[in-house]
Amino acid sequence: MTRTQGNNADVTSGRVPVEGFTLAFEEVPVLVDAFRRMVRELAYDVCEMAFTTYLCAREHGVPFTALPVFLVRGFHHGAIVRAAGGPVRHPKDLEGRRVGVNRGYTVTTGVWARAVLAREYGVDLDRVTWVPSGDEHVEAYRPPANVAPLGPGRSLKRALLDGDVDAAVGVGADGPDIVPLVPDPDEAGYAALRTGGLYPINHLVVVRDDLLAAHPSLATALTRAFTAAKEAYVRRLADGVVADPTDAMYARVMRETRADPLPYGVAANRPMIDELIENALRQRILTRAPAAESLFAAGS
Repeated sequence: MTRTQGNNADVTSGRVPVEGFTLAFEEVPVLVDAFRRMVRELAYDVCEMAFTTYLCAREHGVPFTALPVFLVRGFHHGAIVRAAGGPVRHPKDLEGRRVGVNRGYTVTTGVWARAVLAREYGVDLDRVTWVPSGDEHVEAYRPPANVAPLGPGRSLKRALLDGDVDAAVGVGADGPDIVPLVPDPDEAGYAALRTGGLYPINHLVVVRDDLLAAHPSLATALTRAFTAAKEAYVRRLADGVVADPTDAMYARVMRETRADPLPYGVAANRPMIDELIENALRQRILTRAPAAESLFAAGS
């Protein structure tokens, strides 16, 4: 299961085969539903997965292993919003207040957004009460004491507008009543890339452990296919083929860095892998730091 997008479209369409294997792809309209089913039911053989969900699931013994195929990256300065007429004006204003998080506390966007608040604006994350609007994909996970769920059936956007939370992560700034907390967040993201190398990874690919054991060549074959599809996509971006805002973001990253905007493999991504692990520890999503190499399938 994976959502078809520019960097994997040649795999899902069959234009790039997975040597020795035949894959039947399923498109799930709400991608997070697939994450949940994979974590709780091992519903797919191969599945796109949010990175922090994977880290949390691994710590709790879910038997799948990642490939260093990082399908989605992005910037998260714009994920933090406030009510235009509310009391919060600056990131430090969040301390002592309630901040909503769309879905669960462990969602990867939430982890990176909190990391931005701490790293760039000095917010003490422990002085904020985090208010997730849903439950966690990993049922065994227990959040820290400063996490207080919103409760079933409530809209996080409505809670923000009503003042039940003072800001929120993962609620779109889609009108005059809800605005980004960080001014000009897109440019703030590119500035963080230029000055500190912050280029967050959101999604990777996981494979069931029983299949990896039964088919030793599977990890290599999948990684090669996804890499070939991505390389073709990057060549199209370099040629100016930009169809949507995601393409435009990757194209700009390529201009800013003069490098592949979607590098795969552990070595090329080690700084962001380590930073995400560190943030997951600081935010008490993980209790111990896994070795980065242990997170990825042999041969991938």
